[in-house]
Amino acid sequence: MKATGIVRRIDDLGRVVVPKEIRRTLRIREGDPLEIFTDREGEIILKKYSPIGELSLFARQYAESLAQITGHIVCIADRDQIIAATGVAKKELQDKPISKQLEHLMSEREVLVTGRDGRNMIPIVNGQTDEYTSLVAQPIICEGDVIGVVAMLSKDGRSQMGETELKLVGVASSFLGRQMEN
Repeated sequence: MKATGIVRRIDDLGRVVVPKEIRRTLRIREGDPLEIFTDREGEIILKKYSPIGELSLFARQYAESLAQITGHIVCIADRDQIIAATGVAKKELQDKPISKQLEHLMSEREVLVTGRDGRNMIPIVNGQTDEYTSLVAQPIICEGDVIGVVAMLSKDGRSQMGETELKLVGVASSFLGRQMEN
């Protein structure tokens, strides 16, 4: 555990303020759920809660099935990082923080489809170096809240994402959102 040097008092309602610098660094936004842990030494640990993280094994299996059927790279992310990635891109995407552009796409609840020419292409993760030629991405919505995104990518300049890939990503996104509701 790393000390920050910041000390806060608990108010009369039992609340404590998490400083803005820490919230910004950890990408904690207003309304984000935090999970509370305690240990034997009397420490209280706050951890950012990822509802999609609960489905990480299931999401990984779903992504692998989708990738196997389509031949494309598939990744599933929560609001902060990639929790499931497939194929050759697994090492470069898995557990990496998502890009600001992908975060914006989720917050605006946009569906993105890019073509062969790479126009409208956005990076999936921060500092992405690989060039993808086409992308389909759709937010995962659970009980009215955006909790993540499903993305299908291709590095093959000859393949183009179309209606089929859009529908497959839409089904995956809808299915994962519904799994979280149950």
